[in-house]
Parts: sequence; C-alpha cells; structure tokens
Amino acid sequence: MGTDRQRIMRRYAIAVHRWLGVALAGFFLLWFPSGIGMMYWEFPAVTAADRLERAPALRPAAIRLSPAEAITALGATQPPTRLTLEMFDGRPVYRARGRAWLKPSRGAGTAGEEAIVYADTGERQTAVPPAMRDRIAAAWTGEPAGAARVEPLHDADQWTVDGTFDDLGPLWKYSWPDGRQVYVSQATGDLVQYTTTASRIGAYLGPIPHWLYFTPLRKHPREWRVLVISSSAIAVVTAMLGLTIGVSLYSPRKRYRRGARPTGNPYRGVKRWHLAVGLVFGAAAATWAFSGLLSMEPLRTGAAIRDERAAREARISASLRGPMQLSAFASKTPNEALAELSAFDVKQLELATVAGAPVYVATLGHGSTLVAPVVGTPRRAFDHHVIDDLLTRAAEPYRVADVRLIDRYDAYYRDRHRRQPLPVVRLLVDDGSQSRYYVDPATARLVGAYDSRDWVSRWLYHGLHSLDVPGLADRHPAWDIVMLAFMIGGTALSMTALALAWKVLGRAR
Repeated sequence: MGTDRQRIMRRYAIAVHRWLGVALAGFFLLWFPSGIGMMYWEFPAVTAADRLERAPALRPAAIRLSPAEAITALGATQPPTRLTLEMFDGRPVYRARGRAWLKPSRGAGTAGEEAIVYADTGERQTAVPPAMRDRIAAAWTGEPAGAARVEPLHDADQWTVDGTFDDLGPLWKYSWPDGRQVYVSQATGDLVQYTTTASRIGAYLGPIPHWLYFTPLRKHPREWRVLVISSSAIAVVTAMLGLTIGVSLYSPRKRYRRGARPTGNPYRGVKRWHLAVGLVFGAAAATWAFSGLLSMEPLRTGAAIRDERAAREARISASLRGPMQLSAFASKTPNEALAELSAFDVKQLELATVAGAPVYVATLGHGSTLVAPVVGTPRRAFDHHVIDDLLTRAAEPYRVADVRLIDRYDAYYRDRHRRQPLPVVRLLVDDGSQSRYYVDPATARLVGAYDSRDWVSRWLYHGLHSLDVPGLADRHPAWDIVMLAFMIGGTALSMTALALAWKVLGRAR
C-alpha cells in the first residue's frame, strides 16, 4: 500500500514538474547563460570613477569666491552638510548639498538637495541652454556635438529604464556614428548615462536577460517586480520537485535495463539526459533560483528597522564628519590648498570637519585622495588612531568588541571588483545585533555597515548567487572555473527542459 501511495504521489509530482517546466523552461534558459555574461559585463552606468577620469583638473586662478561667499550667494543662512569644489562646463563651481533651502537635486549620483554656484562669478547655475548641453556632451566623448544625432527623450529607453532617471527629464540623447551615446539631463545639465556599442552588447548578453530588464516590462516597476518574484518562487518549486523526483527515480543498484545492460536511469533520449544533468546540477539550480528570489527582497525589512539602522549609520557618520564652519576655512583658501597640491591633478576639493579640525579632501583623477588640513601640511590619510577614537565614542553606550585597521576584505566587507577602498578601519560593536562598520581613513567616510539582520542578504543571496565566499571569490581563475562549470551545467539542464517542454506542447496540440 505504501509503495502504491508513493507511486501515485510521484506521478502527480512528475505531472506538476512537467507543466511548471513548460511554463518556466524559457526563463531558466535566460537566467543561466546570461549568468555567464553577468560575470564579465555590467549594465551601462556613469560611475564616480568615470566622472573623475573625464573631469578637467581644478584651476586655482579661476576660483574667485571663498566657500563663505559662495553660500552667501545662494542666499543661505547656514552651511550645507556637504560642499565640494569641482569643474562644470569648463568653469569651477561649488556644489552645496543637504539643506531644505537648496534647489531640489535631480542630478545622478547626488542625494538630498543640491545647488550649484559658479566659483568665478558667484552666479547660481539654473538654466541649461542647448549650447551648454552640446558642450557637456562633446566634452565627454571628445567629439563635436554637431557630428551627433540629437533627440529629446521624454520616455524611458533601454538604458534609462530603471527609474533612477525619472526626475532628470527630459533627457537629451546624443548618438555618434561610432556607437557612443550620452544622455544629458535638461534639469541639471549633468551627463547621466553613457553607452558604447560594446557596453550595450555586453548588457544584452548579461544583465538585461538575467534581470528581465526588457524595456516594455521594466518601465512598469510594479508589474516587473511581481513577475520576477513569482517566476523565481515557481522556479524554486520546479527545481526542488525535479531534484526530488530525480533522486527517487535514480537507482544506484541499476535496477533498470537499457537493452541488455543494467542502468540506474530509467529514461531514454532527452529525458535521460535531463535526469542525469538534473542529478548533478539540480541542487545548484534550486539554490540559484532561491538566492535570485532573495535579491528582490520579497519580505522587505520593516520601516522601523530601516529607520533604526539609518539612525545608527547617521550617528557614526556624524561622529566622523562634524558640522561645517565655513569661517574656519578663511585662513587657508581653496586656492592655497590647491597650490599646496600643485604636483597633482586635483579633480574635486571637498570641505569637511574631522575631529573638530577643518580640512580639504582632494580627489585625484584616478580616484585616490589627499588630505590638506587648514592648519598643517598635506598627507595621504587621516591618522587611523584618530578614527579609532571617534568611532569608539560613537559606539557608546555599547561596548566596542574590536576596532582596528584592516588591509584586506573580510567576510562582510567585500568587493569582487576590488573597487571598495582599502585599508579601512573596522569597528565591531557588542550591541546585540553584531553591528560592524567600515571607515575609509583616507576620507573619514563610512563605506560599509552590516549587522545580524544582513545575514540572509550576505550568505543566502551573495554567498549562494555569486559564490561570494571567503577563499573562493578572491581567487581567480578558480572562482571563474567553478562559476562557469555551474552556469554551463545549468544551461544544459535548461536546454533539455526546453526540449521536453516543446515535446509536451506538441503532444498537447
């Protein structure tokens, strides 16, 4: 009786697995091969490193306004939370961020609110005339704007579809004959997207099919999210059912026969291959579908938890960077700070107050930074012992479990592309949530934060989906070989599933 019940249950399981496979075989065949593309290609984006690389160096002779005069020109009565000096359209500007009296920021890569004032005239940047747009686009590519096809973009296209460009419109798209395309925001004048023929091909081989980032779908965020979550959840069930069925059917003692030979696999043809590949890669398919589901945060963190975490990080950041007093920068002007750094091409100069002392943080073209104190000589970074003391005080009333300088990525502060800064000061707090914070001593900025509530994201998503585990993720080509083996196996499993789905549909017709 028990055996008959098992056979009936397995028969129903096979039927469910078969029809779920018909529905999802195409999705699996999108996800696994595009996973190989995701290993080496990213979705096109304008990064901070891209901006620095193409930005001209600051010219001290063109800077005529002091920081205090710039804020006065904006009609402000209090200092901003962040103030930087950089080039915009060939002229030095102050970018002030973070106060309600400022113009709402709609520039890519900024947060909160922002206003721009020219450091040579004190004029506030507001309008973005066509000639300015042309100059900004041409400066990025080094090609005349007249050689490009220019068109307004009032609706999202494939490269502006993720929602971060919604408040930047309208966008102006410049397309050159060599395949380069740039997008300039009419709202801010910032160049907000850049693609090349190669980056677009890479996106179609990786991120677009992997994330189901097809424009007609992705431009509807709610529907896109529902589809990705539901298809991922069904994929988990499909893979687990298939793995269970495969294990129950496979006979290590080879009780089946294929012609005159005993075999452990009862099937022939494509089914035989599907079972064989599924036994080897079925667990990986299930874990990848599950971890991919987690990437969408189907059970989002509650607002109270998010607010509490944000408050903790804000407290740490505030301990590192104190309130800005613009009068403290009067004894060393930006021009004088740049003169001290004349041996370097400084692309950005940020004003900050660290440990109660006013400093300029200079960013160079390749992304490295230098610290120019208002009182003192330039140096590479802040004293990490000073950072240690600031973090220890910020952790109160909780006990500091450990604070130290680390020069390599650990289990929680990681970056496969090695873009995150090193060394960093790591603070471990005994607060019941196992909180840990990472601070870049070169800039005195918080660059990473984790607690026990990030466990699922860290290990079940990043650990399973990208095999981002210590001992493997940092080792190349070992990581590449393991990932490629699993991706190729998953692709083979998906191809046999698609072939079987086609046969099922043929019989149904």
